[in-house]
Amino acid sequence: MEKISAVIICYNEEKNIEDCIKSILWADEIILVDGFSEDKTIETASKYNVKIFTNKWEGYAKQRDFALSKCTHNWVFSIDADERCSVELEFEIKEIMNKNLSVYGYKIPRQSFFLGKWVRHCGWYPAYQLRFFNKKHILISDKLVHESYITDGETGILNNDIIHFTVQSLKDYTSRINHYSTLQALEKKDKKVTFFGIFLRPVVAFLHHYIFKGGFLDGITGLMVVQFHVITRMLTYMKIREIQNKKDNK
Repeated sequence: MEKISAVIICYNEEKNIEDCIKSILWADEIILVDGFSEDKTIETASKYNVKIFTNKWEGYAKQRDFALSKCTHNWVFSIDADERCSVELEFEIKEIMNKNLSVYGYKIPRQSFFLGKWVRHCGWYPAYQLRFFNKKHILISDKLVHESYITDGETGILNNDIIHFTVQSLKDYTSRINHYSTLQALEKKDKKVTFFGIFLRPVVAFLHHYIFKGGFLDGITGLMVVQFHVITRMLTYMKIREIQNKKDNK
């Protein structure tokens, strides 16, 4: 049976890192790449049998690529610090490894939580993620945000979930969407932004996620999730406008 490397990239994740590591202790090796955290992330991780590397943060894609370069084994399970591998997923992966692996990667459903509530709709579930794969057949999309693994061959789908504690405090999440909207604006900086675009895009986003993707079925939690999505969309296009104005005024 082939061995598995589990990889984590992180920065200032002392609140999450221990539980994340505990959920993947079944892996044959654990690679942690830290972007020079200023909290106790490395100190906490050092309590476990983890290979720890520090690497200057130059974006999600480059950090993930660096992490893969440190993996001893071809088969890799990628997980973020605010995620957990469920016991059921662990057993499913082990069962797969006992068979003849005929695909190069597996997409895994992700169960995301907002302030302790599982969000079943809003486009948040199952939200399949390619997280278990043969690194020899993987590329990483070079995006500033929402980067992803891409395989050059056939993929399969697993049944059991990665657990994702997406939003644990509104203060932290507000800061995160401010950062993400800046990255998205930089990626789309050449996109034309009009008055109606800024006005209508958030409205369309609300209707799409709250009505068509069933956000209303998640009650108040669904409403909050969708409102944050709308805010992110609005901030992104206002920041694109800001970037373009600065360019025009030079």
